[in-house]
Amino acid sequence: MSERAAPRDGSPDRDARSDRNADDATADRGSSESESERDRSGAGDARFTRRTLLSTAGTAGAVGLAGCTARQYRAPPDCGAVATAAEDADGYVPLPADGDVSMFRRGLRRYGYYPDETVPDTVRKAWSFPVNRIGHTAAKSTPRPTPDGETVLIAGDTGTIHAVTPPGEHRWRLETGAGRSLGFHGTPAIVGDTAYIGGYDGELYAVDIPTGNVVWHTRTRDFGDAIAIGSSPAYVDGSLYVLTEHKNPASGALWEVDAATGNPTWSDDRLWGMPHPSPAIDCEAGRLVTGSNDGVVYCWEFPSLEFAWSFQAGGEGGPDGEPMAGGRFRLGAQIKGTIPVYDGAAFVGSWDGRFYRLDLADGSEEWSIDTGRVVMSNPAIDPGRGIVYMGGDDHYVRALDAETGDERWATDVGGRVLGSITATAESILVGSYDSHLYALNRETGDRRWRIENRGHVTGGAIPRDGRIYYAERGVFSNYYDDDEETVFEEPGHAYCLVPRE
Repeated sequence: MSERAAPRDGSPDRDARSDRNADDATADRGSSESESERDRSGAGDARFTRRTLLSTAGTAGAVGLAGCTARQYRAPPDCGAVATAAEDADGYVPLPADGDVSMFRRGLRRYGYYPDETVPDTVRKAWSFPVNRIGHTAAKSTPRPTPDGETVLIAGDTGTIHAVTPPGEHRWRLETGAGRSLGFHGTPAIVGDTAYIGGYDGELYAVDIPTGNVVWHTRTRDFGDAIAIGSSPAYVDGSLYVLTEHKNPASGALWEVDAATGNPTWSDDRLWGMPHPSPAIDCEAGRLVTGSNDGVVYCWEFPSLEFAWSFQAGGEGGPDGEPMAGGRFRLGAQIKGTIPVYDGAAFVGSWDGRFYRLDLADGSEEWSIDTGRVVMSNPAIDPGRGIVYMGGDDHYVRALDAETGDERWATDVGGRVLGSITATAESILVGSYDSHLYALNRETGDRRWRIENRGHVTGGAIPRDGRIYYAERGVFSNYYDDDEETVFEEPGHAYCLVPRE
C-alpha cells in the first residue's frame, strides 16, 4: 500500500532548482562572516578557526564515543608504499598497497575501474531487497564487497547497514543514528575487518564486519557540529580522510581521522558550500583533491596537507547569476561528483555544464567540454587506454580522450546520470534516471543490454566474481510537482545480477 510521506528532510531536494534555492538561502545567512575568519589564501596548515575551536571545546575534558579527549598529535601517513606500487604498475593501483583495503571507486585515485572483471552478455536478477526510502536526489550508496569477496556491505538512506553474502543471505543488519536524518549516501571504506562510513547525522562509524558491532562512532561536536557526512572515506596508512557538511553558513571541512580511535588529527574548514564529493589522493603526485557546492576544486599537498591551489568553475558569476556570501560561494557551478586523479590531472564535472581536466600541479585548466546540462556523476578512468567516461543530465555517457578531451563516442541512456560510472574489461556500467542499469560496449558505446528496475538507478554498479551489485532510490509520485503532495510508493532496492543461463 502506498505511504503518503514527504522525504525525511522535510524540504526535499526535488531537483537542481530547489537545491540551488536552498543553498541560496543558507549562503545569504552566512554572508556576514568575516573575511579573515575564512581566508582562502592560507597556507593550509591545521588552522584552528571558528569551527575547529568549537570541536576542541566540545571534546576537551570529556571522553566522547570515539574516545576523543582533544585533538591528538598529527603524524603524517607514509604514502611511499602506495606511490611505489603506482610507479611499478604504470600508474594504475586500484587499491592502496595493503591488499586488505577496499573503498569507494575502488581506490585512492577513484578510477572506478575493474580491468579483471567481465560483464555477461545477458543477465538476470538473482536477488533484491529494500534499502532506500528517502526522496533525496543525491546519488545513493554503492555496495562494497570486502576484499575477499565473501561479504557485501550495502548502506541505505534509512540509516541501516546490511551485510550479505554473494548469494543474498543476510549476515547482519545494523540500525544506526543516521536513520534520524537522510541515512547513508557514502560508501564504506574497508580495512581488514573494519568498515568506515559517514552518515547524514554528521557522525563517522567504524563497524566490525564479522559481527556488525559498532567499534566506535564520533559525535557531531567532534567534527565542529557537522550536520552531515555524504562523502566516502579515503584510507592511507592508518588515517581516514573525509568531508563534513555544516550550515549557518553553508560550508564544509576536510578532516584527517585516526582510524583506530576515531580521533581527528587535522582539519581545514576553508570549503564553502556543503561538500558531497569523496576526497581523491594521488600519492605519486603528492596531491589530495576534492570539490564542493561552491563550485570550487580544492587541492592540498599530500601527505603534508599544505594547501596547494583552488579552481573556480562556472566563469564570472556562474550561469545562474550573482555569486553568494560576498563572492565566496558561486551557485550554478556546484561540484558534487568525486574527482578522479590520473596522468597528473584531475577530472571534474560541474553544474555549469562543463567537464574539466585540471593540472594537478597548479590547478590550471588544460581542457573542458560543454555538455549544456548539469554534470554531477562520478566519472571512470581507464588508465591503460587513457580514456575517461563521464555522464550528466543531458542523458549521455561519453568516452573522452583523457589527454585531449576529444570525444570517442557518446550514448544516450534515456535519463539523467547522477551516480557512478564503472569501467570493466569490456563494458561500461551506468545507472540512469529512466530506471534502468545499462551495460555499454567499452570500445563503441553500443548498448549490450539494459535491465529495468523500480526507481532511478543512482548507485554505482560493482562487478565482482561474475555478479553485479547496485542500488536504486525509492519510488515517489508528484516528487517534482510543488502543487501536489509527494507520495512514497515503494522503497528502492539493492540488486544482484548474475549471468542468464
